[in-house]
Amino acid sequence: MENQPAGADVFFVLLGAILVFAMHGGFAFLEVGTVRHRNQVNALVKILVDFAISTIAYFFIGYLIAYGIHFFASAAAISGAAEGFGAQGLTLVKFFFLATFAAAIPAIISGGIAERMRFLPQCLATAAAVAVIYPLFEGVVWNGNFGIQAWLEESFGAPFHDFAGSVVVHAVGGWMALGAVILLGARRGRYDRMGRTIGIPPSSIPWLALGSWMLCIGWFGFNVMSAQSLESVSGLVAVNSLLAMVGGILSALVVGRNDPGFVHNGALAGLVAVCAGSDIFHPIGSLVVGVIAGAIFVTGFSLAQNRWRIDDVLGVWPLHGLCGLWGGVAAGIFGSAALGGMGGVALGSQLIGSLAAALYALAAGFVVYGILKAVVGLRLSQEEEFQGADLSIHRISATPESDLTRH
Repeated sequence: MENQPAGADVFFVLLGAILVFAMHGGFAFLEVGTVRHRNQVNALVKILVDFAISTIAYFFIGYLIAYGIHFFASAAAISGAAEGFGAQGLTLVKFFFLATFAAAIPAIISGGIAERMRFLPQCLATAAAVAVIYPLFEGVVWNGNFGIQAWLEESFGAPFHDFAGSVVVHAVGGWMALGAVILLGARRGRYDRMGRTIGIPPSSIPWLALGSWMLCIGWFGFNVMSAQSLESVSGLVAVNSLLAMVGGILSALVVGRNDPGFVHNGALAGLVAVCAGSDIFHPIGSLVVGVIAGAIFVTGFSLAQNRWRIDDVLGVWPLHGLCGLWGGVAAGIFGSAALGGMGGVALGSQLIGSLAAALYALAAGFVVYGILKAVVGLRLSQEEEFQGADLSIHRISATPESDLTRH
């Protein structure tokens, strides 16, 4: 009977890991539906290979940096026999769960740099991000490393609160992506010589919609199972996630003037923003957070693409970077007892933690992709980009039989 609670927690966290792993299929199909046909194979391969590299980097380096735990011991020891390891492999499934979070960083970046990024440099950037950059910030927030959380609590009355990663995962990924996108430059033909935007519509709204649905479903594992034990699980997290999601949908529908791409990404904007405070918001507060996030995404996407000429293909900076930043700040507002939340948060800590994450990730994006640009180069050649990443990198398109009949 003593092992029963541990076994239940193992199963609970494992289900969460599987749901978040499935979200990576959502990232893939969201990109497939957005990029042009000649880059669809590349989108699918990138997400899968990035996940593999992320898992290796996090297993050998990243998890140790974040939590001070390594797996260089016998199978019996890491399954629970050694001190610091949960019974029945609980620590192992927690690693699996958190590895799926870590792998979201390159999956987020992938959407911003699509259609013109070389394959090898992105693989190298993935390894650096998941082995070092992400775990350093993750360890600060979720493991109390370097005493920063203790300082925030002493200074403002509460540490930085990010229950499921609005800032730790999404803002870090989105702001890293911004640095990468700026260094990479716009796709050829995206803007004319006068700087005017040339529209490139999504290649497949059905594929884009499938990606959004897959992400939405998996998100309930992302948020609810961040409790990491049955004893700590809360139905409040599920309902808050639901209300923020629908708020994001309806807001993006109105602000985006019925654009289907905005609508499906609006759901994700609400879910990104609710992660941080999903355990402390009142459901009505979550609805408001989601509504604001949907508007932030649509407005941010339009400004970035049309006014600032930042060719972020999937809009990952406004979606994950800005909405993630909003989620971190919103936890300090709508999580307060005065607005019906559970309390235990401080707006000062939320502002400092959220802004620090954005600055850290943006700088990291410029450093990592800047070094790669100087050493090996980032972009496909003009001819390769025109041909498409599918044929240039993988030597096969999404419709090889059709290609044969055309020739």
